[in-house]
Amino acid sequence: MKFCNLATMTLILSLSGRKAASFMTRQVKIMSSSSRKSHVSAAQTRAIRPCTLPTSSSLALSPSSSCYNRNDDHNRIVRFMSATAEKSQQLEEEEKKTIILPTNEEDQDLLKIRHSSAHVMAMAVQQAFPEAQVTIGPWIDNGFYYDFYFPETVNEETGEVIPARKLTDTDLKEIKKAMDKIISKDYPIYREEVSREEAKRRIEGINEPFKLEILDSIKTEPITIYHIGEEWWDLCAGPHVESTGKLPKKAIQLESVAGAYWRGDEKREMLQRIYATAWKEPEQLKAFKKMIEEAKKRDHRVLGKQLDLFSIQEDAGGGLVFWHPKGSKVRHKIEDFWKQTHVDNGYDIVFTPHIANLNLWKTSGHNDFYRDGMFQQMEVENEEYQIKPMNCPFHCLMYKDELRSYRDLPFRWGELGTVYRYERSGTLHGLMRVRGFTQDDAHIFCLPEQLQNEIVGVLNLTEQILTRFGFEQYDIMLSTRPEKSVGSDKIWESATAALEGALKERGWKYGIDEGGGAFYGPKIDLKIRDAIGRSWQCSTVQCDFNLPDRFGLEYVSAEGTRERPIMVHRAIFGSIERFFGILVENTAGDFPFWLAPTQLKLLPVTDSVVEYCHDVSKKAAKMGLRVEVDRGNERLAKQIRNAEKARIPIMAVVGVKEMETGTLAVRSRKKGDLGSFAVDDLLNELVRCDEEAVEMTTMGKEEKTEA
Repeated sequence: MKFCNLATMTLILSLSGRKAASFMTRQVKIMSSSSRKSHVSAAQTRAIRPCTLPTSSSLALSPSSSCYNRNDDHNRIVRFMSATAEKSQQLEEEEKKTIILPTNEEDQDLLKIRHSSAHVMAMAVQQAFPEAQVTIGPWIDNGFYYDFYFPETVNEETGEVIPARKLTDTDLKEIKKAMDKIISKDYPIYREEVSREEAKRRIEGINEPFKLEILDSIKTEPITIYHIGEEWWDLCAGPHVESTGKLPKKAIQLESVAGAYWRGDEKREMLQRIYATAWKEPEQLKAFKKMIEEAKKRDHRVLGKQLDLFSIQEDAGGGLVFWHPKGSKVRHKIEDFWKQTHVDNGYDIVFTPHIANLNLWKTSGHNDFYRDGMFQQMEVENEEYQIKPMNCPFHCLMYKDELRSYRDLPFRWGELGTVYRYERSGTLHGLMRVRGFTQDDAHIFCLPEQLQNEIVGVLNLTEQILTRFGFEQYDIMLSTRPEKSVGSDKIWESATAALEGALKERGWKYGIDEGGGAFYGPKIDLKIRDAIGRSWQCSTVQCDFNLPDRFGLEYVSAEGTRERPIMVHRAIFGSIERFFGILVENTAGDFPFWLAPTQLKLLPVTDSVVEYCHDVSKKAAKMGLRVEVDRGNERLAKQIRNAEKARIPIMAVVGVKEMETGTLAVRSRKKGDLGSFAVDDLLNELVRCDEEAVEMTTMGKEEKTEA
């Protein structure tokens, strides 16, 4: 039983005198002998005085009662707030113990384990269910998956058609047992190179039609095959571990089965995808499972509903976000901070339309290369218009509006531009994958010799913004020129050197993804780590040699010649919607003070102080604070409980004495009771905390309680 549990508190308050003292003493002893189950600090325990607890009848008195005493009311407030002291400080300490799990990018051995585990799983599936046909089995962020096709089969004795198998949890257990046996046998895993014709012959020999399609999509030779002993093989480029015995079977777990269309085409066969996770050691698997359990509690879709932040209204269509008043307040703060920080760093804020003539998207190349991600066109006066999937072509038109001089560059244009992209309904996921979203887009047009300094400026700005929201750990990748690209060797080399030079100048560790750049230029991608150790792709910085050429962008050089500027695409959040979802999950909906939709909630104990509460609220609103007044139709315990559930950072309990003295009894959700403050002192302190993005820790006047 915990002290701050309301049921316990109610029981204590229902007792009186020696019974209450005896009960409290027993509770303290229980808590002392079970410290791991309790989050009440020693200081909080000392603050609870059994001999001064009011009886349940005294809590029920109203100011109109003949025996009402406002000092009793005030003392009751102070004692009650002490008795319900917050537990979050110790919870925060536990969060700091989060194990940082390795990633595929930084740990090649882990990547090999996952890739080889996918092959072993496919082998185990075909051993258990010979009719299964294999397709693809890549590694993913936290493990791997493999897609299987199960055709109908025919009973050879009866001729009965047997429906396609649907994998179950029981099947997964059998598959895992088969995997463990394969691992224990320590089969060698080795690579073989064959001709295209030989690969085709072998695939046809084992009746794997999907592998034939994969073979047709491979444009390079020779074809590489990886074998597990002499038992099983697959088309694969690697890498893999040396033998199955190198796989840690106690660190591999099959998780779930999902449906997936072959090649993502709903007109093709429905496959069954087995998801699995794999790690280097069992302790990492245990930490991952703990992270998944914690992630369920932090699901932004659930918290968005509970905290009334946003909704997806299916009557309006999937993937379209409705921002409720509370969520809109948070978004407003995010956007205001984004805009001001950009202006302070030399950016100009611009706005562009939501639609444009289709010819613009033909010029940019989006209509050719990105058509599947665009909505259908609309006809306007016999011309086709396209709702925008990107902001960049609009910025190119603005640049082209007049001839620029080298003296004008660089231009830094930022826009919170809403774009619309077609996503299949099966891929939509809360705020993380939507059809309409606002990119925190910016484009820089600069001279080649300015590029490295501009990239350093972007990295500085990225750190400045992300740290404001509590993200201080990053995974960074530099992606270089792919096989198919536009632009000269010289410009690729100089741009890549500028990106790498900027990273080195910042002293940031980074990996290199050879050939992972966009076809139009090299890029830097930055993933942030959240409170439970997950990585999220957010920020990107990309050089673009394609759009300046397509739009004929020019500047007049110092020598009087016409030259192409370098264009840099960059986003810090990625999109407001996705970043908001990440932020909700990172904080578990417990926003920092400066972002909280309601920063202060006033809790009136009696009807006679409600008007006073509203006067305080109006004054706070004029100072830029977000304040609510509880309706006051609930008991104090329920008011506090509701404010806690709503994750409101600061509460002020208001009784008659507070009204008469112009004070507030203040309580922090994260720090517990802060004491009594004069109204102006409290509001000024909260404004300071809001401006500096810090939590309130200042202590007010300590209130005396009467025995």
